[in-house]
Amino acid sequence: MTDHYAREDVLVTTQWVADNLNKTSQIRLVESNEDVLLYSTGHIPNAVHIDWVADLNDSIRRDYLDEQQFAALLSRNGIDNDTTVVFYGDKNNWWATYAFWVFKLFGHEDCRIMNGGRQKWIAEGRELTKEKVSFPATDYQPSARADYKIRAFRDQVLAHVMAGQPLVDVRSPQEFSGELLHMPGSPQEGALRGGHIKGAVSVPWSRAVAEDGTFKSADQLRAIYEAEQGLAPDKNVIAYCRIGERSSHTWFVLTYLLGYPNVRNYDGSWTEWGNLVGVPIENPSKQA
Repeated sequence: MTDHYAREDVLVTTQWVADNLNKTSQIRLVESNEDVLLYSTGHIPNAVHIDWVADLNDSIRRDYLDEQQFAALLSRNGIDNDTTVVFYGDKNNWWATYAFWVFKLFGHEDCRIMNGGRQKWIAEGRELTKEKVSFPATDYQPSARADYKIRAFRDQVLAHVMAGQPLVDVRSPQEFSGELLHMPGSPQEGALRGGHIKGAVSVPWSRAVAEDGTFKSADQLRAIYEAEQGLAPDKNVIAYCRIGERSSHTWFVLTYLLGYPNVRNYDGSWTEWGNLVGVPIENPSKQA
């Protein structure tokens, strides 16, 4: 087994981005962060900002924007159907992979991640700007949202559990055990019950990331997900977290770096499952 990612082309280096900053007719840099104000403090030149709350989510229902809203978002950011979109952001690209996943829901073909994200770009002393850029609008033509290809819904998750198929809980160990209902250091809100979906294994999303913010090597990732947890490319896997953002990072790792063809992100995640009546939950913190 060689230590290569299944899709080497889906990652670009900070140097590649630096070398292609001005190719704005073919490439669009997209910054997406947990901290939605971070972009205004300094970003990579010619990068546009996509706000995970205001831009990617419906303002009323708990759901994503629809096809026409997605087309409008991309059009006003100068993104065409054949544009290479390179995502990066804070938190080791956690939110960049979330935006990547949403773009893939709508079938955008050429999506990539700048390996190392904001952290690596800044650590290397590369240029930042506060200038907000704009590009000529395009006439983006969206595909139908592929909800049932890379996204899992609660009834599908329940059937998955009953069939004994693998689930990966990518939250912190404290959330997995039921000790916390939210990320460590954050308000305890969002679910009436703690614990994890019955049968899920615990692999915190951050374990896939090296100290410099880049993804760990393919062999290191296989050691975590396969040797340690027993996953394999022929498995039908569902990943989840609290609202589907951290699990999009694990979805990216399994799908693109390890080449798993059947991975779905359960974006309802624990804020839905922990509030449902009668679904199977395991809570080690309440066991004797």
